[in-house]
Formats: sequence, structure tokens, C-alpha cells
Amino acid sequence: MSAPQAAGAALRLSGVSARLGHREILRDVDLEVPVGSRVGIVGVNGAGKSTLLRVLAGTLAPSTGTAYLAGADGRLRATHELTSRERALRVAFVPQEEVVAADLLVGEMVALGRVPRTRPWSFGGDGERAIVADALGAVGLADYIDHPCDRLSGGERRRVVLARAIAQGCPMMLLDEPTNHLDVSWQLRLLDTLAARAETLVATIHDLDLALRAFDLLAVVGWPDGTGGAGGPATVVAFGTPIDVLSSAHVELHFNVGSVQVPHPELDQPHLLVHPRKDIAAP
Repeated sequence: MSAPQAAGAALRLSGVSARLGHREILRDVDLEVPVGSRVGIVGVNGAGKSTLLRVLAGTLAPSTGTAYLAGADGRLRATHELTSRERALRVAFVPQEEVVAADLLVGEMVALGRVPRTRPWSFGGDGERAIVADALGAVGLADYIDHPCDRLSGGERRRVVLARAIAQGCPMMLLDEPTNHLDVSWQLRLLDTLAARAETLVATIHDLDLALRAFDLLAVVGWPDGTGGAGGPATVVAFGTPIDVLSSAHVELHFNVGSVQVPHPELDQPHLLVHPRKDIAAP
């Protein structure tokens, strides 16, 4: 099967199913991420959001179907045909829970993102240190470059890992729950900060109100009947603009809560208010 032409696609999944061990998590997923977009992935816990992100990033091979990644020339190539280094030059991937090595300095941790782009004898030079310092500045940790990693708070560790992704210098950034462990201020600033450093951004997100306001497109991972699948594989059940994807009908079906979109009184953006469904009695 010949690879489809990119036609503005940064990432594409065609007929993809994915397994973890003996369990099929996703089935028959077709998804295209446009170049230059911010795409959020939402869904209930256990639906397969992280699995979908790993397939897009190329760290998990589909059990069926094909995942494609756009190269520097804009042409899509099957991710299984790429080396780890080729993927690392195109995609910076940050999993949900990243272990930060306690025996490293913050600057050394962030510099690991430069490995795909540096030759052994250039690692640690002035130019590389400047890139690391710039990445740390982007996440508000400019003064932490020589700080031991084992003295960081949970939120600081998360920002250091994101700084490493920025330092990687990729046109695509894929993030699993990037706002985890962050205070409210950084939750609001983070996605804008990261999108300014990458051409295309894809992130799983737990907060539906933030998803409504911070992305161009949303993909809902779930089951078409909204029942939870009884342990069966999920798929992408909705994809489109946040206002359409997070309609009250979709939110009720796929998240089992009531909701209403309301305009912000001062800003040109909607907010999503959620509430318990009226037809379900409180426990």
C-alpha cells in the first residue's frame, strides 16, 4: 500500500487498531491531524487516550492499519519505516508520568532532548547550553539550570520535562496530560507557551473546559453507544471543532454528565459548565 500524500496533514491514522498485551484498546481509528493545528484528545478514564497518543507518536505500533508521519518535505511516511532518531527529529513526545533522574541537574535533564540533534563532541557546548536555558525560560525555570532534579516539586518536575521537549526543537509536539501537577496559572499559560514552540500540537486533556478553549480541534475517544464498551475496544467517536464536539448531547453521551456552553463575560471565548445528569440520582 503506497503512502497517501500529506495534503496538509502532519499525522494520519488509517484503519488503526492497537493492543496492549492481549487486550485490544482501540479499533478502526481514522484520524488526520492538520499541519499547524492544536488538537486535543478527550475521553473518560480508560478509553484509550494515551494509547492513541502513543500510536500517533510512533512509540506504539498499530496491531492493524497504518500510522503516518509527515517528513520535512511534507510527505507522509509510515512510522514503522522510520528509525527512532528520524521520529525524534520530527516529534517531541512527553508521556503522562515521566521519571526525572534524581542524580541529574535540571540543565542536564533538559539537554537530553538535544541528543537526536547533537554530535558527541558538540554536546554541552555554549550553543547547546543557550538552547537549554531558553527552553527553561519558556517554562518559567530560567534560574534552575544548575539546580538538582531531586529538589524539584512535582509541578517543577513536570515543567522540566516539558522544557526538554521544547529543547528537542521538533515541528510536532505530542503531550499526554501536560497540565498534570501544575498550578492554575501554569495550566492556563502552558498550552499557549508550548504551541508557540511547535508547529503542530497534540495533547490529551482531562479538563473539558480547558479543552473547549485551548484547541482548534478535538477528538473524543470512546464508544459509539456511550456505554463504556463493556471492556471492548474504543475508537474516535467524534472529531471536529471544540464547540461542536463538546455539545451538550455529546458530553452527556460520552462523559455521562450534563453541560452547557456559556460565553465569558469579558473574553471572546466560551466556557463549559458541567453538572450531574438530572436523570441519575445522587449516590
